[in-house]
Amino acid sequence: MTDIREDAAQKYRIPVIEQMVEVFALLERTPEGATIRDVVKAVKLSRTTVYRMLNTLSAYDFVHRSPAGSYTLGRRLLTLAAHVAPTVASYDLLAIAQPHLNKISELLGEGSKLTVPSGDNILVVASAQGHGQYALSATAGQRLPFHAGAAGKILLAFSLQEDIERRLTKLERFTSQTITDPRQMLDELALIRKQNWARDMGEQMSGVHAIAAPVRDHQDTVIAAVSVPFVTGVDEKRIADIRQAVITAAQSITNDIRSATPHMASKELAGEKPAPRRANQKAATRPKQR
Repeated sequence: MTDIREDAAQKYRIPVIEQMVEVFALLERTPEGATIRDVVKAVKLSRTTVYRMLNTLSAYDFVHRSPAGSYTLGRRLLTLAAHVAPTVASYDLLAIAQPHLNKISELLGEGSKLTVPSGDNILVVASAQGHGQYALSATAGQRLPFHAGAAGKILLAFSLQEDIERRLTKLERFTSQTITDPRQMLDELALIRKQNWARDMGEQMSGVHAIAAPVRDHQDTVIAAVSVPFVTGVDEKRIADIRQAVITAAQSITNDIRSATPHMASKELAGEKPAPRRANQKAATRPKQR
């Protein structure tokens, strides 16, 4: 009986869609970009067919072609992802977060963004544009480093211990302010976990500072970071206002996520123990000496 069902499943598949899925899978594995030759080799189709497929996907922004001719996943996929979460996690992160990002930008006049972990980088998945004279903008789809920037440091601070240790082995320098010493970074991450927010002092881009705070789910796992970038030279009163707005927005998003998972709340009211925290809530320690 199982064999019959499997045969039927094979019979009603569409080869061209399976080939397109293989293309997406390849681009997911190669965030730096894949060439047409790479795709031809992976999906075993003619160069002409692959070119037409990529050209069509590019026209709808499902893939992005760089000036050098390599292909990466496109920003349209972020829009689709925003509508997947309700059936997977019972809440829609982007839909919940966007009004809070808009509120920050309206209040401060600065741009704001929501960032999540994505492989060896962090990924901006939502943003709101500021209206101030010196407001800095962020665009969904941007990939940024974990160790250089407020949002990245938030997500790094609450990562799994083994991921922290692995990422501390390659701390690339972007500016003179970038933290590249593993021990100094561990101290920075410990401070972030203690105060529950992070500040970028021009570590990813000279002249650009930022404040970030963590967003948590119903299990208290950090799943995203809210951040606001701003130009250097801002006075401390203004920085304090930005920090408070970011922390408030991150907590509001967290509260909305928890409100969107009523089954968890009902279990706790019934006296059931909540699920244990994931390992990324454990405090990080210094890497073992080799």
